[in-house]
Amino acid sequence: MKKKVFCLIIFILCIFKIVAAQSYQALRDSLSAATEALSYKPDSLDLRLKKASWNILLEQWQYAQEEYDYVLRHDPNNIAALFYRAYVNEKQNRYNFARLDYESLINIVPLHFEARLGLALLNHKDRHFTEAMDQINKLVELYPDSAVAYAARAGMELDRKMLEPAEFDYSKAITLDPSNIDYRLNRANIRINLKRKDEACEDLDFLVKQGIPRANLMEYYQKCK
Repeated sequence: MKKKVFCLIIFILCIFKIVAAQSYQALRDSLSAATEALSYKPDSLDLRLKKASWNILLEQWQYAQEEYDYVLRHDPNNIAALFYRAYVNEKQNRYNFARLDYESLINIVPLHFEARLGLALLNHKDRHFTEAMDQINKLVELYPDSAVAYAARAGMELDRKMLEPAEFDYSKAITLDPSNIDYRLNRANIRINLKRKDEACEDLDFLVKQGIPRANLMEYYQKCK
């Protein structure tokens, strides 16, 4: 069952990656096909999950939630439904419900990276700063080789004007993922604010060597003077 659910998660993530290449009408057509298939097999949880994925891509949050509600009534431990219902609840500003879904998922899969990250970011957004920081610290502890975990913590620290810790965490993320443009640009901006302008220029020069046009970074270079 777990293998089947994880395959479904991969299926949905793959859909997310190709959505930019599809027109609105194409998405509507895909949703119609999924809805028609479901009409023949209304008890199929897999079909309901696939239909919900198209609802999400069309930002039909309520419809997606209804499908996940149905799945979870019949399979309370369905990993994909819990994860994506948390996402849908968050999109509807139903933070408490989203939090419960993330927590339920973590109880089932304690090392679920995305659920732990989602819960930390949700609590930060909802201004539960102590819980959010505890959760992101735990994520870094569990995944010390994850650039994403360090970058997420850096973003949370930056949002709270904690510049020194944010600079440290972006540096860790860059060590783990040296080619990531966003991490290095964020660190450059932080270094500018910390008056460490020579180091900021080093980050900008690195990006230019990576192929970013210098003109695109001129605003940052001006701040380095």
